[in-house]
Amino acid sequence: MSITAERRTALIGEFATNDVDTGSPEVQVAVLSERIVNLTEHLKTHAKDFHSRRGLLVLVGRRRRLLDYLKRTSQARYETLIGRLGLRR
Repeated sequence: MSITAERRTALIGEFATNDVDTGSPEVQVAVLSERIVNLTEHLKTHAKDFHSRRGLLVLVGRRRRLLDYLKRTSQARYETLIGRLGLRR
């Protein structure tokens, strides 16, 4: 269910704004989106796993808050990010 270190490093490299960036909203949203996709796939096969479902809802809420922050601070970065990740909104 969790993402591998290699996949996390690849996401950080893809969405980082500079070479030492690991905590920008873009990187955080990308990592959260990957975890959300993995949990969604897990819940398709384990429909009654309510503990993981709650974890998924927590992750979705955290991603939503980060996206709201990014939208407030920089509309252009927000639109670029949701376009790259293929998120609706």
